[in-house]
Amino acid sequence: MINLLNPVFTNNILPFILAGYAISILVVVIMIVLENRSPLKTISWVLVLLLLPGLGFIFYIFFGQNFRKEKIIARKGLRNHHRINYLAHSQITQLADGILSKNDIAREPTGIVRLLLNNSSSVVTTGNDVTFLNNGTDKFEALIRELKKAEQFIHLQYYIFAEDNIGNQVREILKDKARRGIEVRLIVDDVGSWELKSSFFEEMRDAGIEVYSFLQVHFPLLTSKVNYRNHRKIVVIDGHIGFIGGYNIADRYKDGDVNSYGIWRDTHIMIKGDAVNSLQSIFLIDWYFVSQTELSDLKYFPQSEAVGDKTMQIVASGPDSDWPAIMMGIFQAIVTARDYVYIATPYFMPSESVLLALKTAALSGVDVRIIIPEKSDAFITLLCSRSYIREILEAGVQVYFYQKGFLHSKTLVADDRICIVGSANMDFRSFEQNFEATAFIYDKETGRQMKETFLQDQADSEIILLPEWIDRPFLEKVKESFARLFSPLL
Repeated sequence: MINLLNPVFTNNILPFILAGYAISILVVVIMIVLENRSPLKTISWVLVLLLLPGLGFIFYIFFGQNFRKEKIIARKGLRNHHRINYLAHSQITQLADGILSKNDIAREPTGIVRLLLNNSSSVVTTGNDVTFLNNGTDKFEALIRELKKAEQFIHLQYYIFAEDNIGNQVREILKDKARRGIEVRLIVDDVGSWELKSSFFEEMRDAGIEVYSFLQVHFPLLTSKVNYRNHRKIVVIDGHIGFIGGYNIADRYKDGDVNSYGIWRDTHIMIKGDAVNSLQSIFLIDWYFVSQTELSDLKYFPQSEAVGDKTMQIVASGPDSDWPAIMMGIFQAIVTARDYVYIATPYFMPSESVLLALKTAALSGVDVRIIIPEKSDAFITLLCSRSYIREILEAGVQVYFYQKGFLHSKTLVADDRICIVGSANMDFRSFEQNFEATAFIYDKETGRQMKETFLQDQADSEIILLPEWIDRPFLEKVKESFARLFSPLL
């Protein structure tokens, strides 16, 4: 064992170790600068490296590398993806020609529609039906009911799939369906579902279910992919029924945790119509990545007759995307709002562009309101979220703390004309690092429905007043400000 107090070590070896460490830190700093990230993120990483010697270097290796340009998911040879791109770009031409001017889509939110077509090939679908599921009981009852009806295939993708009452109930249904000859495929995020035992999946595989973990982390302390997680919650049943939103598969999403933060308040939607094919495309691209198997049979993309009157786009974004599509769509919705923007989010750590959009909208006279939970499942993110409150209050944004439990909804509604609901939080991780999926719905009736739900949540919340927020203990402000330094990393 090396004696660190030995003069020989101190005088002859330690200087070389320190010099080597200093050179490695300098190289990492240069790498970060040359990546041309946002100045905020660059400075944050430099501070981490300087303030946390050794540990900061390890954090960067595991959590700081930028894989967007490397395209974590290789799509070469994936024919279905090329078909989706072709359809999306043909729709851009149709928009320019005014063909897609029905349902007010060209007159009001065309900027968003065209943006999402360009930045993520998000195909526009009409004639859809949307059902809101605003509590765990409704979500799981609807999911279980539709799973039991499946006749051809079931595709599920969740960040968290727990081995508890709900998880086992869903698993038994899937096993029963697989034994009956119905195709069942499941993707779970390897980090989100770390607690699952291998036997849980083996029982599924023995029943005929195909199960894969997304970006497996075999050595949690020796991988740089641990930072890029699949946060999507997608279900597609027979190509006619789809689910998307914020709920995972676990008891706490239904029952909450009365011992810590109370009920779990979330938002999910059930979709019928051609938008389900967009959900299917996202799932099958991820399936190709985890299994190296392309599923391009037309039975996975059945044509549906109009079952409603909702126009929508399903948007996917992640480290494999050329653009942060969901963030850009949210930005566009905020800056084009005329009357109001109402946002619910569990974590509020917006990018500089979205933060500026919120303040600009409020200063322009738009009614901007944000609900975040007073209690959170993550202490550091709670502190960081609170560090943004004063500046948006000063701009005229109304901020509310949800009181009944933990608010996990990720929703935005603007001017009764656009609704956004999905898996993406309003934070750096969702905007830039996680694989996310979100629905953009263009419909006044749906907008009014989401607005009413927001106002109900607002009634269960406490408004934050600027004078009272300023007059808080100094130590709280210090902790929040320090936590904010790490906001691009959380």
